[in-house]
Amino acid sequence: MPRLRPDPSGAPLQLGESARCERCGATMVRARTNPIDRSLAFVIAAIAMFGLALFTPFLSISMSGQEVSAEIVTGSIELDLQGFWELGLLVAITTLFAPVIRLASSTYVLLALRLPRPPHHLAAVFRWNILLRPWSMIEVYLIAVFVAYAKLIDLAQIEIGIAMFAFAAVMVTMSAADMALEPDAVWAAIDRREHAHRTLPVDVNSAHLVGCECCGLVSEAADHDAHCPRCGAPLHHRKPDSLARTWALVIAAIILYIPANVYPVMTVVSLGNKMPATILGGVVELIQAGMWPLALLVFFASVTVPVLKLLGLIALLISTYRGRSHGLRDRSRLYRIIEVIGRWSMIDVFMISILVGVVRLGNIATIEPGLGAVSFAGVVIVTMIAAECFDPRLMWDAAGQNPHAAARTAHAEDPNTPTLALNGHAYD
Repeated sequence: MPRLRPDPSGAPLQLGESARCERCGATMVRARTNPIDRSLAFVIAAIAMFGLALFTPFLSISMSGQEVSAEIVTGSIELDLQGFWELGLLVAITTLFAPVIRLASSTYVLLALRLPRPPHHLAAVFRWNILLRPWSMIEVYLIAVFVAYAKLIDLAQIEIGIAMFAFAAVMVTMSAADMALEPDAVWAAIDRREHAHRTLPVDVNSAHLVGCECCGLVSEAADHDAHCPRCGAPLHHRKPDSLARTWALVIAAIILYIPANVYPVMTVVSLGNKMPATILGGVVELIQAGMWPLALLVFFASVTVPVLKLLGLIALLISTYRGRSHGLRDRSRLYRIIEVIGRWSMIDVFMISILVGVVRLGNIATIEPGLGAVSFAGVVIVTMIAAECFDPRLMWDAAGQNPHAAARTAHAEDPNTPTLALNGHAYD
């Protein structure tokens, strides 16, 4: 949903303060101390740690006189070699490509902002940095490492490599960089250096204003092919076909969730014996081993979260369809929670990739991924996309809380107004 700016005519925020939407309670902007330089320092540290993590051993396992060492990329490679290239690609994207691209783009943008004449494409680069943020899942991967370690500790001797500690440092520094950086400060810095946008007096009740869903800039609607004059993102009064797309994705996720729980997510092959394991079976194993905290974590992430996310999206869709006006603020909060928690269901997928990459001891012990893992990964990805497709502003439209919603929709179908940058005003 658009991350719009508060009205600049109000009092400036003091350090540590934040501006929230008075209607839905969403945080629009926070005032932080020197956000650009502090974030840059953390990003550079994360890059150094990431390089160390990529070229050093991650985990080593010893069993019956055999020893196998694995690196971070080993799991993705082994998944591909065993015919599960979809899982291998997904793991590589979420643990390697997306984090690396985010670190590289953050460094590029934050360093370029220090130049007297920064490149004109900084806004587009930073836009992709923001879009990739939900798909960078290093912290989820590290939790999966603990789960995999708990499953192996009683079966073999495990040695934690330098890459594990380096990867943990990457997680800490990337999280610190995200916490230190206020995106609005970057957009404002880009505006100042490019002199691309001017604050113009506008009628905030105009039916023609559109908020960019990426950078939050509010502009006059132009036509169906209008793009944000700052970051280049497509402009829409509301996300196109939001309800229909969300329903389709929710139904697809429900269908995928059935084989995800019926078929094994992995099979342990030891001395010719095959022992398939399902998601719930893995939780039971952790409980039997006395690891209740990890068992609860896996159960919550792999069972509770997907179910609650699907039920939550269905509730939002039905309430929007019926135009319910009560509980709008709570439903907006529910949507923000759904957006955040969905990625944590990847714990099981990452755990499988780790076990497949580490347990490669031939006839003694080998772990093979199962069809259930592919289906479950599909559930996670489809529900994340479904949450992204849903437009929470439609809840307020359906409840009659946005008087200009109909006018905006009609204008979007037949626009004739040129695009102008109107910096700093929020609608809805």
